[in-house]
Amino acid sequence: MKTIELKTGRPYNIFIEHGIIKDTGKYVRQVSSALRAVIVSDSNVAPIYSPAVKASLEENGFETSLFVFEAGEERKRLSTIEKMYDHFFEHNITRTDIIVALGGGVTGDMAGFAAASYLRGIDFVQIPTTLLSQVDSSVGGKTGVDLPSGKNLVGAFWQPRVVLIDPDTLSTLPGHFFNDGMGEVIKYGCIKSRALFERLEKENAGDIIDDIIYESVCIKRDVVEHDERDTGDRAILNFGHTFGHALEKLHNYSGITHGEAVALGALILTRITEEKGITEAGTSRRILALLEKYNMPTAADFSLSEIVAATRGDKKSSGKGLNFIFLRELGTCFINKIPTDKLSEFFCV
Repeated sequence: MKTIELKTGRPYNIFIEHGIIKDTGKYVRQVSSALRAVIVSDSNVAPIYSPAVKASLEENGFETSLFVFEAGEERKRLSTIEKMYDHFFEHNITRTDIIVALGGGVTGDMAGFAAASYLRGIDFVQIPTTLLSQVDSSVGGKTGVDLPSGKNLVGAFWQPRVVLIDPDTLSTLPGHFFNDGMGEVIKYGCIKSRALFERLEKENAGDIIDDIIYESVCIKRDVVEHDERDTGDRAILNFGHTFGHALEKLHNYSGITHGEAVALGALILTRITEEKGITEAGTSRRILALLEKYNMPTAADFSLSEIVAATRGDKKSSGKGLNFIFLRELGTCFINKIPTDKLSEFFCV
């Protein structure tokens, strides 16, 4: 087992171990004296993993119920959250009970937001079952839902009590969604670890997945500990996300996954910064090669002017500008704020 402690306002542990999902109840009981637990999961994950999680919770004294929503990013809406609230109320969930998020990033984001807002805050646990959620969204306390006008525009910072990462769950993950998670892994290599990026170039990710998960979570831990509320350097984790969120919005949150959009956004942006002499020459070519290696899209279905226009309303806006993360070279990045009225000029659209 690998254990990573994240020292936020309320510290918690991230446990990485094959088969840990079968011991969910034991780990949840270590951090909670709750009487009741609600498992929140989607229609893809619940049939596979909720029976074992529910049995383990009940063995450890939790009265357990299950809330299942239809899988898909398009369900990441306030209407789904309202249904969660109804379930919590019907099952007498109090502020001393606990929510268990079982699934990918959509599940974790929504269950975390529901926990943060129901009764002004109840505890929750993250059990991420996709690569993207294991390396990124389950750690750091960002929760939320999408609006038609943009991604994750409603949310809260709400740290989990514990995160249980079971690499075995990736065995049931369709290859397309494994590659989706690689978008966030590639991001970590770009912004913080040239060594990780080079391992992804030289080795097969599936053969070193335990190392990939551990290294990615450690990078995110280090960033989050210095900026829990995303008011400073944590913004570097948004590399590729400004254009990525714009692409998701243009696709109406279907047809392109979050990780694919982030990776493609990173490629588009790096080509531009490389042309402007900001980023080391050849960087975008290496990013392109990795996207091709892991079967991710390498060309957008929309023009650059459409993508730039779709960044309007992005939550990374600050004052009269929008924060972009630029690479100097692989493993080194910085935050650059572009005034809103200069976006078209900077991107030549």
